[in-house]
Amino acid sequence: MAFHHVALATKDLAGTHAFYTETMGFTLCKVVAAPTEAGWARHVFYDTGDGQMIAFWDLHDSKIGDAYSTDLNRSVGLPVWTNHVAFNAPDLASLAARRTHWQEHGITVAEIDHGWCTSIYATDPNGILVEFCCTTRPFTAEEIAQATQLLEAELPELEDAPVPVIHHPTVVAVGQGS
Repeated sequence: MAFHHVALATKDLAGTHAFYTETMGFTLCKVVAAPTEAGWARHVFYDTGDGQMIAFWDLHDSKIGDAYSTDLNRSVGLPVWTNHVAFNAPDLASLAARRTHWQEHGITVAEIDHGWCTSIYATDPNGILVEFCCTTRPFTAEEIAQATQLLEAELPELEDAPVPVIHHPTVVAVGQGS
C-alpha cells in the first residue's frame, strides 16, 4: 500500500520550499494554517509527482519554542544515512536526470549501486537525507528466502560496504563560493 504523505518539521520554510520545488522538482499543492495550543502552524504539502506527498510543519508556538532540531539523525547521535526519505525513480534514465538536476542546483550527489537498486543522495535544508532510488532488478527467490534468515540471525552475514561515486555540482550554489 502506498503512503499518503510523510510530515517533517522545518525551521527554514523559505529554504525548504526552494529545495523541494526547485531542487527536487516537486509541486506545492496545499497549505493549511491553523491555531495551535500557544500560537499557530502551517502544514505545507508538496506533490512528489505520483500523488503521494511530503509535508513540512512550520511551527509558531510559544509552548514548543524553537529549541527543537529538524535533523532526524545528528540530533539523536545517529549517522546521517540512518533516517531518510527515499523517492522512487522509475528507471535509470530518470535517476540520471535527477542527479544532473541536483548537480545543476549546486548539490554534491552521492550515488550507490546496491546491486538490486541504484540510489542518489543529498541533504535538504533541514539536515534530512533525501534519496531517489531505482529498483534495477527483481529480488531472486534465494534473496527472498535468505531475508528471513538474515532478519533472525544474531550476527548476520555482512556484505561489503558500498562505495559511493561522488558527483560534484556543475554550478556553484548561491552562498557556496565565489
